[in-house]
Amino acid sequence: MIQFYKKRDFGTFISDSFNFFKLYGKNYLTNYALINGLLLVLMVTIFIFGYKEFFIYFFGGNINGGSFYFEEYFSNNAALLVGVGVLVLLFFIVLAIVNYLYPVFYLKRIAQGAKKVKADEILTDFKQNAGRIAKLCVGMIFIVTPIALFIIGFSYALILIFIGVFLILLLYPTLFNVTTFLMYDYFNSKRGFLESLSYSVRSQFSYPNGSEKSPYWKYWGAAFVMFIIMYIATSIFTLVPMFFIYGSLLTSPSDGGFEENPFTGMFGIVFSVLYGISILVSFFLSNLMYINAGLMYYDSRTDLHQKVELEEIDTIGINE
Repeated sequence: MIQFYKKRDFGTFISDSFNFFKLYGKNYLTNYALINGLLLVLMVTIFIFGYKEFFIYFFGGNINGGSFYFEEYFSNNAALLVGVGVLVLLFFIVLAIVNYLYPVFYLKRIAQGAKKVKADEILTDFKQNAGRIAKLCVGMIFIVTPIALFIIGFSYALILIFIGVFLILLLYPTLFNVTTFLMYDYFNSKRGFLESLSYSVRSQFSYPNGSEKSPYWKYWGAAFVMFIIMYIATSIFTLVPMFFIYGSLLTSPSDGGFEENPFTGMFGIVFSVLYGISILVSFFLSNLMYINAGLMYYDSRTDLHQKVELEEIDTIGINE
C-alpha cells in the first residue's frame, strides 16, 4: 500500500509512480478501459480515417502537377468540414474531461483508504461533481488557456535570442504540473476554481509553511522524465512509418510530380493503423504522468501530512 500524503524526493516520485501500477495497475487500467474504452476507440477511428484522408489529399496536390487539388477539396467541402470539426471538438472535450479527471477521482479514493475502486464509483464521482466539472471547463477555456498560450507565444518569440529554448524546456513541464495540480486540488479541497489555480501556481515554488526548500526542481524534473518516457514509447510507432514516407518522397521522380500517393494502398493502411496504435499507447501512458503529478500534489499538501500520520497511528492502536 502506498502512502500518499508524505514528502517525496525526485527519485521517489518516479519509483512510486511505477510502484503504483504494480500495486493498483490491473484495477486502475481495467476501470480506465471500461469508462474510457468506447471514447478511445471512437477517437482512434476518427484519427485513422481523418488523418488518412488529410494526407491523401495533401500529397494528392503534388500528383501530376495538381498543385491546387488540396485547396480545392477544402473549398468544395467547407460546410461539411466545419460541421464535422465542431462535432469532433465536442467529442474531444468530453474525452479530455474523462481522461484528465479519471486519475484524480481514482487517486482520491485510494488516498482515502480504498484498496480497490469500482468503475461505478468513479462514474458516481463524475455525476456528483458535474457542476464543478462544468466550472472547471469554463475556467480552463477562458482563464488558463489564454494565459498559457500567451506565455508559450512569448517564450517562442524569445527563441531568436536563444533564451527562449531554455524557457520552453522549463515551461512545458511547469504548465503541465500547474494544470494537473489545479484539477487535483479542485476536487480534493473545498476551494473554488481561482483559489485552486492560485494554489497550483504557488505550490510549484514553495510549500504552504514557506519555511522549507522550494520543490520546483523536483516537480519539474519528475514531470520532464515522464515526458521523455512517454515520447520515446510513442515515437516507436510513428518514426518507422515516417521513415518510409520520407524514403518514398525522396525516391519519387522530381519531374512531373509523384507517380503514386504514398498514403494510398497498403502503405496508407499500415501507416494509419500504426498511428492509431501510437495514439492509444500515448493515452494509456499519459496515466503514468497524471499519477506522477498526483503524487506531487499530495507531496505539496504538507498541511495534511501530520493529520494523516496521526490517523494511521490511531488505526494501528485500534487494530492492536
